[in-house]
Amino acid sequence: MGKHLNFLLLVVLSITLVSCNRTEKQRTIKLAHGLDTNHPVHKAMVLMGEELEARSEGKLKLEIYPNQQLGSERQCLELLQIGSLDMTKVSAAVMENFSPNMRVFGLPFLFKNREHTFKVLDGNIGRELLDGGQKYWLKGLGYYDAGSRSFYTMEKPVKTPEDLNGLKIRVMESVTAMNMVSSLGGSPTPISYGELYTALQQGVVDGAENNPPSFYLSRHYEVCKYYALDEHTTIPDVLIISTHLWTTLSSEEQTWLQAAVDKSVAYQRELWARSEKEAIEAVKKEGVEVVTPDKSLFKEKVRSIYESYKDDGPIYDLIKRIQETE
Repeated sequence: MGKHLNFLLLVVLSITLVSCNRTEKQRTIKLAHGLDTNHPVHKAMVLMGEELEARSEGKLKLEIYPNQQLGSERQCLELLQIGSLDMTKVSAAVMENFSPNMRVFGLPFLFKNREHTFKVLDGNIGRELLDGGQKYWLKGLGYYDAGSRSFYTMEKPVKTPEDLNGLKIRVMESVTAMNMVSSLGGSPTPISYGELYTALQQGVVDGAENNPPSFYLSRHYEVCKYYALDEHTTIPDVLIISTHLWTTLSSEEQTWLQAAVDKSVAYQRELWARSEKEAIEAVKKEGVEVVTPDKSLFKEKVRSIYESYKDDGPIYDLIKRIQETE
């Protein structure tokens, strides 16, 4: 009887130890992105990892792969879809190829100002768009600020839309971005961000468009000495998680992760505001001519893009809702 009791106690103890080991087992979440480690997005991700590890008491850990180590933004999304990567950060312009309603962010001059942008992103419209990719195995967790995109060129400044005539302008893999550049008179040329510096050097394209920190940190100012702050689009970065991972997380783990994301979003937006000003001053010191063109000239040229969406119910509804957001 004594031996039998000792055996039962041993079994119970073993089960308890196994349960403890399962509970304390650390899970590593792999996150890849294409930006430099000095970029506000990467710094915010580092904070996210620290916050996640603290909230989960070490049960969840974030492993970050920057600088396109695991591929371009499109390739990272494809890795998420098959469950080979857990998380990534992509531009909403790239995301539109996987979640069609994200196209709305690529429309030029959609937002009134930065405050209006954040009201939309952090409200019901933003949440709907984050959730819209789930049927494609891609769930949005939050939006990082990516500022406004403007044109930079090698040979001459872009002061009016006519200055784009005949110029090959690099764009992201986005139909909306290509339509915008075409409507302004340029020739849109999709090229991977990682290949853009060489493409500019070799004259494959005459210019590109991006926000100030990306223009500076990519060192594209070494090739392009003209930056026109027309601020044609305000396209956020989107933090995406594979539903293959999300659905395996417990509700508690999901809460930890979302809270870490939310904290990193707030931090990134603070860093971004500072980095925009610093980037403009830095490129000026490097000899870049920064001009502020009349935006109304550009707005008039792209008016037809909005008209083309009147027959697209879901997108046109989103446009109206965004414009009506106060």
